[in-house]
This record gives sequence, structure tokens and C-alpha cells, in this order.
Amino acid sequence: MSMELGDFLRETQAEVRAQMSDGSPFAELVFSEVVMQHMAEIGMTFEPVVCHYQGKVGNANLRLSGYAMSDDADQLDMFISLYEGVDIPTPVPDSETKGAVEQCLRFLGHCADGRMAQKLDPSSDVHSLALTIREIYNGLEQVRVFVLTDRVAKAKSFKTREIGGKSVRLEVMDIERLHRHWSEGKPRDELVVDFAEVCGSPLPCVFVPGDTDEYDYALTAVPGEALRFLYERFGARLLEANVRSFLSVKGKGVNAGIQNTLRNSPGRFMAYNNGIVLVADEMVLGKTSDGSLGIAWLKGLQIVNGGQTTASLYFAKRKFPETNLARVRVPAKIIVMKVQDQAREEALVSDISRFANSQNAVRQSDLSANKPFHVDVERLSLTVFCPDGTGRWFYERAAGSYNTMLTREGTTPARLKALKDAIPPSRKITKTDLAKYIMAWSVQPDVVSLGSQKCFDRFMGGMTVPEGETPPPAPDVASYKAMVASAIVFKAVQKMVRPMFQAFQANVAAYTVSLLSNRLGSRFDLTRVWDRQVVSPQLLAQLGVWAGEVNDVLHRTAGGRMVSEWAKKPECREAVIGATFSEPAPGIPEIR
Repeated sequence: MSMELGDFLRETQAEVRAQMSDGSPFAELVFSEVVMQHMAEIGMTFEPVVCHYQGKVGNANLRLSGYAMSDDADQLDMFISLYEGVDIPTPVPDSETKGAVEQCLRFLGHCADGRMAQKLDPSSDVHSLALTIREIYNGLEQVRVFVLTDRVAKAKSFKTREIGGKSVRLEVMDIERLHRHWSEGKPRDELVVDFAEVCGSPLPCVFVPGDTDEYDYALTAVPGEALRFLYERFGARLLEANVRSFLSVKGKGVNAGIQNTLRNSPGRFMAYNNGIVLVADEMVLGKTSDGSLGIAWLKGLQIVNGGQTTASLYFAKRKFPETNLARVRVPAKIIVMKVQDQAREEALVSDISRFANSQNAVRQSDLSANKPFHVDVERLSLTVFCPDGTGRWFYERAAGSYNTMLTREGTTPARLKALKDAIPPSRKITKTDLAKYIMAWSVQPDVVSLGSQKCFDRFMGGMTVPEGETPPPAPDVASYKAMVASAIVFKAVQKMVRPMFQAFQANVAAYTVSLLSNRLGSRFDLTRVWDRQVVSPQLLAQLGVWAGEVNDVLHRTAGGRMVSEWAKKPECREAVIGATFSEPAPGIPEIR
């Protein structure tokens, strides 16, 4: 059973409030970070950076909450947040989301034409972003603007806009859409495709009724122009169940090969391409012009394999308008779900996506859940209680298991309240979170700055034991408590730095924790942190001093580069950790 929207909203607000500093006016940015990180974890965007800007150019308001950029700098996502802090599902007028879109588009447009950088203080964090956007804008293959809101939007997307010669896709990630991802319910947007409208007639197909109660399926060939049109209309929403939706279409890999075939041998595309796999909730069959069986329309359509093919069709036509898609046919397998139980359906869709994509790499964190280390940490989290004897931390070895636990065990309002009191959202640690905490404490802030997935990859890579060598001992109670203590420290630093800086808070937090570990080492009493489940005010004050100094060193050594990019380099780690910092103040109880 999935968590209801109202419950999910209240859980989300509890998470936002738990991450806010007392009296912090930056709840909107905390919400932005929570949502952007989730979108990154599920592959909808790249590693996001919180970056707050609000100002005017002339009489026009400009605003930004964050951004995300692909590694190849060929795709850019911009985020603007509309946060109300509501605890019950509340509609947000389309006029308000459109207004937010306009503010973000103005910011983007001014960056693209170089005007934004001229109007900003060169020492401003936003200044380096404006310069970077100007530099990369002509080479961008995809630009998107997302409105993030804790309310319910009627429209989840708006008509594509032209900014500086680039088509900019406009989407809304509201609490309802977010709920579909975080809960056990359907991750797929309810997209309806009428093939009579898109292709002029139903798609000829071979329909195969399933011999179980799980699914039926059909085999067909989708016209290339139709697939391009669907991507243009629905964009990211079409690919939300695809574990690798947003790999770059640039470079020398498979996507470049797809584009080459489209341009030079479109008639051979069907012979060369493996095809795509789609899932849908409903399918209606009709008759084609010759009376044969065809697919009239699909509801709840999602591409679970073939995101690269689909995006490449779109980008090839946009980049090279002479590309003739009329001769292109894409083989397709369509799986129509019959499972009524949402948890079973979600598991089945996940398996279909995973196996359909098995020829290419999927996220390490998705494939590592059953590694002994994670199983051991989960076991410890279930059996090791906090010093109060009632509360404990929750290790989310499998995505969504925290909400599943609340739903499964919180069978009455009283039981649910007791669960939330004992294991609040602030005590949930995901696999990627744990990797971040451990790597920061191991003085590898450059690796943490690479982003959740890459940091996790490095963390798991460090666990690989060469043949013939003895593996490290399994985590025990003492090491588990130390892990949680390092999480408490990291979370406290993260919470503290948010209101201190407009941007790059994540980098400052990672480097500050690494500085603490490097300077104090074994002198730092992690056991005391576990025993009290909080850091002392004296330590927090010292960390605040160091965070300010770390921020100064990061900016000074960046040499005009984006701090978020500079922070990823080992040279940055060496420069920051090797810099001079103030000595710890006397009387910090965590220092032995």
C-alpha cells in the first residue's frame, strides 16, 4: 500500500523543517535541495547545485534557486522554487507557476547574451554561473527549466520557449509528481498518446495476450517522426521510468552512432537499432487503413529502455534539420501492465527497466543494495537503539523502504506517530548519504563534491578487495555508531552552512567536515556525539568559523572557476586541507 499524498506532503515538510536552522528564512532553498537531490538520484537531472539569486534588471524580476549541468556541459537544467510550507495538498495557480518560469527564463536569457555577468559583483557566486552559461550556451543540446513546488499544479509542463536560439523545455515538479516517484505508487506520469493523432492511424502491431495476470504485450515499429514528436511534447516525462534517461547525446559513443545512422542511412535504422521498450497502463486496439490490427492509443506510457534512441532522434533533427525521419522506423516492444497491486507493479516495472537496460551500465547504488556491507549496516540499524532506548536510525538499503516501513508498520494513527517519533525522517540515511558521510570523514571532500552517484561509485570501488587479500571485517556495533556519529556531524554542518552562503553550500559542508577530521583525527570523540545524538554548541560555533574560512579558501584558490567544479579536483583538496585555519577554541567537549 502506498503512502497517501497528504501523508507524503507532511513527511516532506517534516524533512524540510528538520534540515532548517532555527529561525532560518531559507526553507524554500532547503525544499529546492531536497527535490533536486531526489531528481538527481532517480536520473532525472545531473548533480544539482543550490544557487539562490533574486533581483531586478530594469523593472523585470529575475530569480533562480539552483542549477544542474551535464559533465560534457551540453545539457543545462535551471530550477526555481515556489514553496509555501503547506501541510495539506493545496493547488497552485498556473499563473503563479508561469510567473516563476518567466523569472527564471529572464535570468537564463540575460546569462546567455552576457548581460547578467555585467550586472553582478565579480565576487558573487552567481557571477561565475552567469559567465559559465554564457560560455557554454551555444553548445548546449538541451535546456530545461523546472518549477519546484510543494503545492499541486494543474499543468505539469508548458509550451517550449525559444531563448537565445535554444529551445527551452518548461516543466513543473509539484508535490503530486514528486509523490509518484517517492511513494510505492507509479513513477510514470499519466501520459496519453493517441496514435491516430500522432501518426494518422493506429500503429500496425502483433498483439500477444499474456499467459499470467501481470501483463500483455505488443510488437510494433514506431515512425521516427512520431517518436521525435512525442519527445518534443512530453520530454523528460516520457522517460521517467528509464534508469538511464539522461545520458548525453554528445560524444563518440552509441548516441553519436545513432545520429550518424539517422543522417546517412535512415532506411537502415530499423536493421541497425535494437529498438525500444515501453510500458503502459492501458492499451486500446483499433484497425489500420488495411483492416489489420493496430494500437489506437496508450495511457500511462513510459519508455523504460531506449531513452538514448528517443533523445537522439529529437536532437538529430533539431541540430541537423535536413535529417529525414520519414524513412525511419524504430522497433518497439510495448508491455501493458495488468497488475493491480501498486507495489507489485512498481517492482515489475523496475525489473523490466533493469533487465531491458542490462547491456549498459546502470547506477552503482541501484545494483549494490545486496552487497554484504549494506546488508550488515541495515541489520545493525534495525538492532542498535539510540541511548534513549527507544529511537533508532534507519538505513535505507533499498530506495523507498523508509516509506514502506511507515506504511507497513504504522497501521493505526497512534502506531504511526510512535514510529515517526522513534525514527523521524531526519534519522534516515540512504546508501549514497552514507558514502558521502564516510568519504568526507576520510578527508576526501573532492570525491564528495563529484555528486552522490560518483561518490558512491568511488566508495564501493574502495571496498573491492584484490584476489588473495583478506577482506576488511564486517561493520560491528562500534563502527556503526561511529558512522552515525559522522552523519550527525555532517548533517549539523550542512544545516548550519545553508543560511551562510548563496551557493556551493554542499562543497563548503564537505570540506568543513574533512577539515575537522583532518585537524583533530583521533582526538575527536565520535562516541560522545553518538551518546548525545547532537553536536555541542561549542563545536558548532567552531565549525561555523571554519566554514567561513573554507569558503574563502575555495573561492581564492578557484581562480575564477566555478567553485562547484574546482571542488571536485584533488588539487583543490590539497589546497584547502593544506591551508592555514584558526586553531580550535578552548572548551569544545568533543575534543579529547
